[in-house]
Amino acid sequence: MTMTDSLLNPELVALARRVVEENRRIGRTIALAESCTGGLVAAAITEIPGSSDVFEIGFVTYSNDMKQELLKVSQDVLETFGSVSIACAWGMAQGALTRSHAHVAVAITGIAGPGGGSPQKPVGTVVFARAERGGNPDHIVADMKQFEDNGRSGVRLQAALCALELLLPESDAP
Repeated sequence: MTMTDSLLNPELVALARRVVEENRRIGRTIALAESCTGGLVAAAITEIPGSSDVFEIGFVTYSNDMKQELLKVSQDVLETFGSVSIACAWGMAQGALTRSHAHVAVAITGIAGPGGGSPQKPVGTVVFARAERGGNPDHIVADMKQFEDNGRSGVRLQAALCALELLLPESDAP
């Protein structure tokens, strides 16, 4: 497949190829819980032939109701910290892991814009979390990032690239 065969950003496809190849090499499967990226990370991974060897499931839980219902993020977390919080992203990652057979799950939630931001959480605020099967649930791997507000698509692309980085083996990011 040449890069012109893809609807997606070439950098995104190249990183997704690395994610698929490196996880295949170690026999690790992955799950996703996406909100602000709306399935962009899953789309990038499934752009790669053979991605079914590693990609198990992707949840796109855009509404808080679906974060609660499908991923079991607690109402208390959403009411106390909001959907764009480390607590919510961690709950989403744990929920994707619980509701799948994957070895690792990454969650993404944030504010892509142009609206929805606040002084505390401006447009471009995105939170990531990674949960691993058998990992210590008290060891939270999560981070809040502030991406440049270069438009909705730009924020979503930056978030998707960051999420893919988290899916690389040996990743200590975020």
